[in-house]
Amino acid sequence: MPAKSSNQKRKTSTPWCDASADVDSLEPNERVAHELVVLRRDLTPSVERIMNHEMSEAARGRALSQFANSLNTPGDPNRDPRVAIANATSETQ
Repeated sequence: MPAKSSNQKRKTSTPWCDASADVDSLEPNERVAHELVVLRRDLTPSVERIMNHEMSEAARGRALSQFANSLNTPGDPNRDPRVAIANATSETQ
């Protein structure tokens, strides 16, 4: 049985993760996610964690916003998507 190549990458089927996606057809949170992963592909796992977490769309938007804002603020705890999710889901708005 042949070994799996370690060079094979997991493909995602989410439109926000596709650089060639029609941005106008994306929902608002998907647009933010799309912008993040197009500008910085290394953020894909963190953005996927936020996008795949079970929460309201309002909370998802807050988590994405907190995460995105943290990228320009050294030491911001929201740089960890788990923290951004916890903070966004604990807020009542």
